[in-house]
Amino acid sequence: MLGHHYTHSFLETAVAAVNAGCNLELSYGMRNNVFMHIPQALAMGNITLQVLRDRVRPLFYTRMRLGEFDPPAMNPYSSLDLSVVQSPEHRNLSLEAAVKSFVLLKNVQGTLPLRAQDLSAQHLAVVGPFADNPRVLFGDYAPVPEPQYIYTPRRGLEMLGANVSFTAGCSEPRCLWYSRAELVRVVRAADVVLVCLGTGVDVETEARDRSDLSLPGHQLELLQDAVQ
Repeated sequence: MLGHHYTHSFLETAVAAVNAGCNLELSYGMRNNVFMHIPQALAMGNITLQVLRDRVRPLFYTRMRLGEFDPPAMNPYSSLDLSVVQSPEHRNLSLEAAVKSFVLLKNVQGTLPLRAQDLSAQHLAVVGPFADNPRVLFGDYAPVPEPQYIYTPRRGLEMLGANVSFTAGCSEPRCLWYSRAELVRVVRAADVVLVCLGTGVDVETEARDRSDLSLPGHQLELLQDAVQ
């Protein structure tokens, strides 16, 4: 709120936030965060003790339900490891969620879906900076998964038995350097071309917004060359 000029000081921000119902501040790395001014606001009468208790209560209720104050032996979450988190049941649920989250904007001549039983007879080109780079596939506020459980478009298609040729065209999302000749060589020999483009946290994250929605660097040029 201070950055948006709604308030003029951290003290004013703490008062406005707490009285509006905000009970949690995300201020990692700040030496002097906003809610450290709550005692001063309380002493000045800008926040009542009852309001403060109302804000704190759900936080500690949630922490108690999660077992944060219990001995580790009593907390069932403390015994979880990858054998549970990455169990077949949970991985299948993740796959179902991924499949149901796709948004198909256009499907010219019924190109999609690519059927697994037909892939072995086709030559696929998978191109672009997001085609085989696990690090860039996750956006801001995403968890940090174990590398062996990340499936890039290239890896997923190869696991289905597809005949895949690959080139990134540019090594990272900013795409400041682009190898057109390599892309053209791979694309020309393919029956189907999958172009994997985007931004990722290298280009935009919270507090690093962009003024437009254009593809970074040479990515648009890469796409146009693939289509042509």
